Amino acid sequence: MKRILCFGDSNTYGTRPNGGRFDEHTRWPMRLSELLGPDYAVIEEGFGGRTTVFDDPVEGGYKSGADYLPPCLMSHNPLDLVIIMLGANDAKMRFNMTARTIAEGCMRLIRLVRLYGMDERGNPPTVLLTAPPPIADWVTDTPYAQVFGPNAAAVTRGLAAEYARYARLMRCEFMDAGRFAACSREDAIHITAEGHLRLAEGFRDKILQIPQ
Repeated sequence: MKRILCFGDSNTYGTRPNGGRFDEHTRWPMRLSELLGPDYAVIEEGFGGRTTVFDDPVEGGYKSGADYLPPCLMSHNPLDLVIIMLGANDAKMRFNMTARTIAEGCMRLIRLVRLYGMDERGNPPTVLLTAPPPIADWVTDTPYAQVFGPNAAAVTRGLAAEYARYARLMRCEFMDAGRFAACSREDAIHITAEGHLRLAEGFRDKILQIPQ
């Protein structure tokens, strides 16, 4: 059985645009598990507000993906594939990050996967670095405007190109989630139920293309 860890933020957790959480047949990691079938075990590790490398001075601790990732990997080993889909929360105004500096944070996460993750043979798992769906321009018309500000949409639109470049540099796999899912009209930062289902299909197709 191939084991896959899905490491992300609220769009991996399954936060609904209008509040609450999508059910287990809708959230993309669980839908991915259904699509891949019994030869794969898919592990959900989504957390609202998670960043690549920052704890959040406003929302509280435990937000840094870099801090949480090592024990997470060690608790779930052996792992064959680690999907990393983070970066949207790094675009909050208080972090003042560019697309390139967010991608550099992902480089640190990739290194941590290779240091603390292992498959059954003791080799590092494959990493699938995934650019998150970009925050929508109308975020400035939502209650999240004071958190993300006027530049978050443009910053997150730039993540796919930067992640693709760093994935080549780090010799890992890459996928652009924005090809399959878009942030909702309701809150501009969370994907819809249909987006979760389409994203699961995109991950399924990508995973089946990765050399075993």
